Amino acid sequence: MKHKIKRALSWYVLSCMFVMHLSTVNAQNGSVNVLPIKNITLQEAIQMSLENSNQLKAGKAKADQADAQYKQATNNYLPDLKASGSYLRINNPDVKLELKTGGSSSGSSTVQATGIPKISELSYGMATASIPLFSGLKIRNNTNAARFQKMAANSDLENDREEVIENTILAYNNLYKAAKSVDLVKENLKEQDRRVIDFNNLEQNGLLPRNDLLKAQLQQSSVELALLDAQNNLHVATANLNLMLGLPENTILNPDSIAFDLTNEAGSIANWEQTAMQNRKDMQSLQFHEKAANEFIKVAKGDYYPGLALTGGYVAANIPGLMTVTNALNIGIGLQYNVGSLWKTHAKVDEAKAKVRELQANENMLVDRVRIQVNEAFEAYLLSRKKIAVYEVAIAQAEENYRIVKDKYNNTLATTTELLEADVAQLQAQLNYTFAKADAVVAYKQLQQVCGTLSSAYQNIK
Repeated sequence: MKHKIKRALSWYVLSCMFVMHLSTVNAQNGSVNVLPIKNITLQEAIQMSLENSNQLKAGKAKADQADAQYKQATNNYLPDLKASGSYLRINNPDVKLELKTGGSSSGSSTVQATGIPKISELSYGMATASIPLFSGLKIRNNTNAARFQKMAANSDLENDREEVIENTILAYNNLYKAAKSVDLVKENLKEQDRRVIDFNNLEQNGLLPRNDLLKAQLQQSSVELALLDAQNNLHVATANLNLMLGLPENTILNPDSIAFDLTNEAGSIANWEQTAMQNRKDMQSLQFHEKAANEFIKVAKGDYYPGLALTGGYVAANIPGLMTVTNALNIGIGLQYNVGSLWKTHAKVDEAKAKVRELQANENMLVDRVRIQVNEAFEAYLLSRKKIAVYEVAIAQAEENYRIVKDKYNNTLATTTELLEADVAQLQAQLNYTFAKADAVVAYKQLQQVCGTLSSAYQNIK
């Protein structure tokens, strides 16, 4: 009986342990799968950022507003048509007619009028139309100004689009470099762990001074700290890009390295400057604003001239018991002129001309700034390409140096410090080469951005 009880208890304990194990595994699996993981290319990142950019949404709203203002300006060519009507209830008034009777100029008598109908209601309706014939060309010039402002708003929107693309590329580059840093440091940490284990065995067998073991352990701790920094940078870069893409902040993003394996020819600085002058959207926007300002000068001058309009109307009225009016049509020409404009308009014209001069000065400043930006971006791209070549040689040198030092160390011809320094140099060379390739791509994109051609490279992305 005791054996049966023990056997039952044993089975119960084993069952409980099995259930607890399954619960633990499920909980662990659940915790692992809580964070979503997304493999994302640079193209996909740019498309998502364009779709979720609040900056572009605000720019689109401004462009729509400018388009609506242009439509309002064109509507001024259309005739104005107004219609009104009224229905009135009135009381029975006391009507007295005072008429002079007799031949006396001093005397008069009041005669009560008879036969006057009683009126208790009346109704009338009218419609008027006006078509402008001439208004000092203000309608045409206002329409032209609104059209140029609409074009400027669209240029601003394109400029915002390029900025969003550039910011996305920078954020994607930061994520890529952070992820690569984590991978390379992890690989180096494995090497440090193996070295510490080997050194510990040698130290226990009296084949290695304890000081050398401590140096290896110190190097291991330094790499662990470097890994923590790299992981922290990766978390920050991931959260930043997730916000730009409209994804949950804890989404794990795996960047694609293919985007950073391509390099382009630098070309000449003269060609890049010419391209910038032709394609910079902010320069185009300023030019459109200047054209609109010139049109506003003409609008202001339009106050010097009179306004001429074709007018027409229709009136209908009904007074029960008295009269009915229908088909009362009128047509004519109306002329209007504000004499005060002769001495008031001059100030408006001066204000409009001052606005043009301000825009011209801003355009000249922008031209200088664009040239500086193009030169800086061009030199930065040339430098990034040179760095790739240098770091590529440095990797081969660091690897060969580590191999030689390790052979010397194994033959007791090199110290532990020299071995650890060679290992650090090898890791740093790998990081520098990886970062240089990514930075070269970003530098080229920045050169395209300051020249106004970055957005055209992603025209297929809406």
